[in-house]
Amino acid sequence: MLDWNETVEEIPSELVLTPPPVREDSDSTGLGEIARGAARVRVDDKAMINCRADVNQLLPLKYRWAWEKYLSGCSNHWMPTEISMQADIALWKSSNGLTEDERRSIKRNLGFFAASESLVANNIVLAIYRHLTNPECRQYLLRQAFEEAVHTHTFQYIVESLGLDEGELFNMYREVPSITDKAAWALRYTQHLSDPSFATGTLKADQAFLRDLVAFYVVFEGMWFYTGFAQILSLGRRNKMVGIAEQYQYILRDESIHLNFGIDVINQIKFENPHLWSEEFQHEVQDMLRSAAELEAAYGRDTMPNGFLGLSAGLCEQYMHFIANRRCAQLGLEPVFPSTDNPFPWMSEAMDLKKEKNFFETRVIEYQNGGSLTWD
Repeated sequence: MLDWNETVEEIPSELVLTPPPVREDSDSTGLGEIARGAARVRVDDKAMINCRADVNQLLPLKYRWAWEKYLSGCSNHWMPTEISMQADIALWKSSNGLTEDERRSIKRNLGFFAASESLVANNIVLAIYRHLTNPECRQYLLRQAFEEAVHTHTFQYIVESLGLDEGELFNMYREVPSITDKAAWALRYTQHLSDPSFATGTLKADQAFLRDLVAFYVVFEGMWFYTGFAQILSLGRRNKMVGIAEQYQYILRDESIHLNFGIDVINQIKFENPHLWSEEFQHEVQDMLRSAAELEAAYGRDTMPNGFLGLSAGLCEQYMHFIANRRCAQLGLEPVFPSTDNPFPWMSEAMDLKKEKNFFETRVIEYQNGGSLTWD
């Protein structure tokens, strides 16, 4: 039985307390002129941000946890078209196969995810990759960017298979207030980072980058996606929309590594730059998680005004409070909500937070062939 009181994973062990000295003659983009005869990169030359070591030199590795996540992501390759949608199509076309509340939840769920995966991908390419100056972390970001493209492909495949209104689903983030509010909240933290003139290297800029990491890894992928997973996997448990549920399980597998990578990056930056993690900044991060949970509660009320078997907006709000407190613990922060139990114990096998740490100690049979998830 899952023990939700397990010890929170410590920050990565391969740490160097003192950041390496800045070498002004190097280029953090990796696209500058080649410095002929320059010294070879040493492990201690590497750092997460503001590093001037040659970012084109992957070896020697400093953060092996980042490389391991890259390898794990590669081993989990899948494509949505490998999964049959025949049962879902038949159920969707059936006049009495789904209730109106279930149909509403599915469509709003797809509408949120369709735009969100693109928002996350844009953030990776336009902001995070530019300012994270470590090659093994960048290697993982390249893999993650591809996975976000696969996830966007997944929602296109579902929409096309079910014959849904493409314009309605993919433009829902502009038309449904609860979805618009979440997208606007996230964009607040990246608009200035996408400015070509933005650069890390000052207290204000480095903290802005940390906010961006918290917004997209901890909130977007580590909180907001989880309500959607609960909704779809709940239907799958009742043998409804099993093709979509299977694809969401694969997406959840990817997102679990994304979240863990983001948490590790944030904790590593904190360790190497403790001045950034001031008491004032910690309170700001807590306020971010609290407001994000409130936005998610509004989204739950919008997608499930009446609820359906096993799920309700109230339970989803309780679940989000539970998740938000867990994310605080992973970042070394005090909880932002009163202690609460996980209202969805049936989710533990697919979504328990401890499994995010050791997600690949078990093996999925025929994963690359789009087979059913079978654990051994």
